[in-house]
Amino acid sequence: MINSKLAMAVISGLAMLLLAGPNAQAQQDSQLIPQASAKSQASNQKHPGRHKQAGKPGQNHTSKQNPASARALAQMTTSEIARKPHRLILQVNSNEPAMMNLTLNNATNVAQYYRDLGEPVSIEVVTFGPGLHMLRDDTSPVKPRIEVLAMSHPEISFKACGNTQENMRKAENKDISLIPQATVVKSGVVRVMELQEQGWSYVKP
Repeated sequence: MINSKLAMAVISGLAMLLLAGPNAQAQQDSQLIPQASAKSQASNQKHPGRHKQAGKPGQNHTSKQNPASARALAQMTTSEIARKPHRLILQVNSNEPAMMNLTLNNATNVAQYYRDLGEPVSIEVVTFGPGLHMLRDDTSPVKPRIEVLAMSHPEISFKACGNTQENMRKAENKDISLIPQATVVKSGVVRVMELQEQGWSYVKP
């Protein structure tokens, strides 16, 4: 009878231990979790940079300079464009006074337009063939106008074809004098072609 009671007591004790075990483990775990969280917070306070660095892997630290660099590049490009002179070729190969005056009108308008904008411009009036009469001292119908234009707009220059001048000399058997504002080039057509190859704009009246 005593052995039977003792056995029952042992069995009851084991059952209580089995029931209490999971609850005790859960309580122990719940106590450990806040402690681990507190340690993690303390570590973050001591090293605040760790969390930020870990959250942005492979971050490019120079990316903040990109917008400023882009703006600087855009400003530089705009400045370079503003400093680059506008360049225009006007061709005259006709002995018609109306055509010569039209060319001078165009040259004057373009020169004044960019002067008002404060931007540099270069304009060349290239003459060859019958158009050389525009710059001949003895036959130019626009000689007085060119004299005035050269003083008010030095950005406009006048080129005379040397080949045409030589052909006229042979045909008329006399020297062909040019106005003081004219500069002789070997070939008027070649001059136009070379300026175009250099990026000059070309306009034929």
